[in-house]
Amino acid sequence: MSEARIAEQLGFLAEIDALKSVVRQSPLVDRSRRENSAEHSWHLAMFALVLSDDEAVDTAHVIKLLLVHDIVEIDAGDVPIHGNHDRQAVEARENAAAERLFGLLPDDQAATFAGLWREFEAAETLEARFAKTLDRLQPLLLNTLTNGGTWTEHRVTEREVHGRYGPTIERGSPALWRHAKALVRRHFADSGGQR
Repeated sequence: MSEARIAEQLGFLAEIDALKSVVRQSPLVDRSRRENSAEHSWHLAMFALVLSDDEAVDTAHVIKLLLVHDIVEIDAGDVPIHGNHDRQAVEARENAAAERLFGLLPDDQAATFAGLWREFEAAETLEARFAKTLDRLQPLLLNTLTNGGTWTEHRVTEREVHGRYGPTIERGSPALWRHAKALVRRHFADSGGQR
C-alpha cells in the first residue's frame, strides 16, 4: 500500500469524523439528548446484524450500505422525515456532498463508496430496500419508546406515521412492518394521540 493511498484514506476517515456533529431529530431512548448521524448509522448496522437473520439478504452488504448512507449529511445536513423539503434541492446538495466526500478517497474506493450510496438511494436491490426499511424502522422504534418523540413534537398522526414509514418498511420486510404497525397502534392507543 502506497503512502499516498494511506494518506488519502486517513484524510477521508478524519473528514467523516464530522458525522458525529450532525444532530438528528430522534431522541435517545433515555431522552437525555438527540442522536447524531454517526450513532444512527452504527445503530442501523446493529439493526441489520440482528434483524437480517430471517431475510434473504446479504447482511454484510446491507451493513456497508447503512454505514455509508448518511455520510453526505456532513455537507448536506440531515433532512427530517417530518417536514416539507424541496426534494430537488436536497438531492442536489446530497449529490455534491457525495462527490466531494467520496472524492477524498483513492479512485477505486471513491467509486465503490459512491456506488454504495447511490444503491441505497435508488433502493432497487433487495439489500438496499432492506437497508431503507431499517432506516425507517429505527426512528419509528425510538419514537414509540420516547412517548412519541418527534411525532409528538411535530403533531404527527397515526395515519401520517403509516404513510411516511409504512411503504418503505413494508417494501423491504413485510414481517417488520407488521410488527412496527402494532407498535404504532399501541403507542397511539396508549397516548390518546390523533388517529
